[in-house]
Amino acid sequence: MTDSSSCNVLVVDDHPLFRKGVVQLLQLDPMFHCAGEAGTYDAAMEGVRKIDPDLVLLDLNMKGTSGIEILSAIKKHDPGIKVIMLTVSDSPSDLLQAIRSGADGYLLKDLEPSEILESLKRAVEGVTVLSPSLMSALASVLKQDSPSERSIASLTDRERAVLKGISSGQSNKVIARNLGISDGTVKVHVKHVLKKLNFRSRVEAAIWVKENDIQL
Repeated sequence: MTDSSSCNVLVVDDHPLFRKGVVQLLQLDPMFHCAGEAGTYDAAMEGVRKIDPDLVLLDLNMKGTSGIEILSAIKKHDPGIKVIMLTVSDSPSDLLQAIRSGADGYLLKDLEPSEILESLKRAVEGVTVLSPSLMSALASVLKQDSPSERSIASLTDRERAVLKGISSGQSNKVIARNLGISDGTVKVHVKHVLKKLNFRSRVEAAIWVKENDIQL
């Protein structure tokens, strides 16, 4: 971030009127600073390179490109940039594709403005955020896609503790503080947990724990 209280945001959407609305919404909270807007793939990537945003708000369905294509390009350029999909699509397959492509959150445009702002704050803290109405849909897709042999038996005690934090929606920073270890160590444990359980994102792991009532 640019300073202790400001998060630079790039808004990417092919509807100018909606972009303006998002910019006005961000202006309501001093934590956020809209550093740029874009309506195309090229403009989005130029903005990413020039602005080096902390956070990108990205539409899923755009003319001439897809939000997933832009998301993948952003994550390839700098995995540290947080990307939140802000879309009208409540399709479980769209949601799963976005999460597995590296999205740090997936919010529906019909959320209340206050809910969007609160979700963005949590995302900045490192929590993967989803519109509440999408949780059960994603859980259903994951059940169909979930290998039956998936088990926590392969996890170490520390990895189980990290998974418990993930399932509670805690950020790496909070998990690190609770376990008395560094953020970097938590990242390593998260990577191992996802690999052992055959998940591509922490949100998949979190929902799997809750839906299967896994005791950690």
